[in-house]
Amino acid sequence: MSRQRTQKVDQVLSRRQPDLTVLMENVHKPHNLAAILRSCDAVGIHHVHAIPIAGGSRKVAHASQGAQKWVRVSRHEQAAEAVSQLRSSGHTLVAAHFSSQAVDYRDLDYTQPTALVFGAEKLGVSPAMLDMVDAQVIIPMLGMTPSLNVSVACAVILFEAMQQRQAAGMYKERRLDDTDWTRARFEWLHPQLARYCQKHQLPYPALDEAGELLEPMPR
Repeated sequence: MSRQRTQKVDQVLSRRQPDLTVLMENVHKPHNLAAILRSCDAVGIHHVHAIPIAGGSRKVAHASQGAQKWVRVSRHEQAAEAVSQLRSSGHTLVAAHFSSQAVDYRDLDYTQPTALVFGAEKLGVSPAMLDMVDAQVIIPMLGMTPSLNVSVACAVILFEAMQQRQAAGMYKERRLDDTDWTRARFEWLHPQLARYCQKHQLPYPALDEAGELLEPMPR
């Protein structure tokens, strides 16, 4: 394990924001899924949520591979299930949706626990989901096009959230709890060993500061 890689992993994990997340509702195009996950990683989101369309679980799984393997993806069968989980962890749900109730996306305080909700490429956030969110936001448009691509809109709002959190000093100290930190550190530094442990339902061995195993691999 190189020192540079361990330092990079520790540096990135120290800036992860456990109380900022994205909920994708029926976003099904692989390039949009991948782009959203890439933006989430870029602003320090550690865990996102997805409600796939029928038969869309494989696309979500595929999009979460590669460069996007740094962001954990939880899939939910029903919107109510996802909303319940996010509310139980204290998140305010904010939907990106054009309506008379929507406010400028820059007017919200994203330093509070926030789950940003994005809907399907053509239909947007569903009426059922809109009934469950706490607020709606829009990105003001000055041209003929009424809206941005869902992955672009997600990036715009996420970088506003990042800017607010940077100004509030929320990236200066580690915010992941010990469980999430230890789990992610092992999976990022030792992905093959992590897959072995997951396959055989074994606990991850402890790591030292340099990222090396402190104990033998379980069998």
